[in-house]
Amino acid sequence: MDTKEKIWLSSPHMGGTEQQYVKEAFDTNWIAPLGPNVNAFEYAISEKLGDEVHVATLSSGTAAIHLGLQLLGVEQGDEVLCQSFTFSASANPIMYLGATPVFVDSEKDTWNMSPSLLRKAIENRIIEKGVPKAIIAVHLYGMPYKVEAIQRIAKEYNIPVLEDSAEALGSTYMKRACGTFGDIGVLSFNGNKIITTSGGGALVSRNKAYTDRAIFLATQARDDAPHYQHSNVGYNYRMSNVLAGIGRGQMEVLQDRVDSRRDNFKFYKNKLASLKEIEFLHEADGFYSNRWLSCILTPSFEIRERIRLALLDENIESRPLWKPLHLQPIFNEYKKFVDGTSESLFSRGLCLPSGSNLSLSDLERVTDCIKKVLL
Repeated sequence: MDTKEKIWLSSPHMGGTEQQYVKEAFDTNWIAPLGPNVNAFEYAISEKLGDEVHVATLSSGTAAIHLGLQLLGVEQGDEVLCQSFTFSASANPIMYLGATPVFVDSEKDTWNMSPSLLRKAIENRIIEKGVPKAIIAVHLYGMPYKVEAIQRIAKEYNIPVLEDSAEALGSTYMKRACGTFGDIGVLSFNGNKIITTSGGGALVSRNKAYTDRAIFLATQARDDAPHYQHSNVGYNYRMSNVLAGIGRGQMEVLQDRVDSRRDNFKFYKNKLASLKEIEFLHEADGFYSNRWLSCILTPSFEIRERIRLALLDENIESRPLWKPLHLQPIFNEYKKFVDGTSESLFSRGLCLPSGSNLSLSDLERVTDCIKKVLL
């Protein structure tokens, strides 16, 4: 039986120099965590983001969120306001710390945290429990959230912001890099991200004390002593020198990857423009998305599913938009401030293949399949 070649949603895309840096790690026997590649990768990230940020590369974006919340003082019994329309890794570390998530719905312009609902949530929690300890805001699918509005509210109530930029490396808001706005920023280099180290992440901050502390905690919190002495609970969260070598090579092609993904979005938008059933998320003035994933909205769940299943039949991977966290079984009993926006997006939205290594024929297969369903 003939099987059509698989088109993946977002597969890794190497640039060529990754092997050189990995080989250097092998040739010099720098296999363990830390080493020249780690230092160079952190420097490359810092240079790309600008704003004199400091960087600690870690084993995952989730580890970065976990450490970031600790650095912001989150402890057992505290409440943390978290965007509901996101991947569960944004909220899971709240649970690691014994804290309580409070979920905030999205607004329609960016699909990210609604400033008005954030304010409503803060005012409610101040009355019932006290000031929340932190805000986790997410740049979903690479689209910046309404940074100015969120930062204004956070400053008004003196609540620190953990900026989840796991999907937004290469995105900017008002020409400033995503990942540099919050008290702490988080990046991910998971296998499906815009650049990858196979697994990995980074904690970013303009406050060097935060990144220094993160590195200390991520290397098992070993005290400065000639023997192994520990006064704090630590973690094995540091990135290895081998994986950082992949990251160095990936950083060299980051803008190319952003350009390719934005070209994918433009292709889909142009090819599907005549279909009244298809809607795209637009960039407002000052918003620049890396278009990590190209997403569409349909009029209904039924149409969304018809498209998804038709793509599946053609061996084309697609994915519904994130299921809001306040609907997830593990989180559905927690406080939420919602207006139905993310639930509607979830039921009607679909992520299309978006990898930077897609060919023109791949993209045409996707759009031809969608047109067959709707025409």
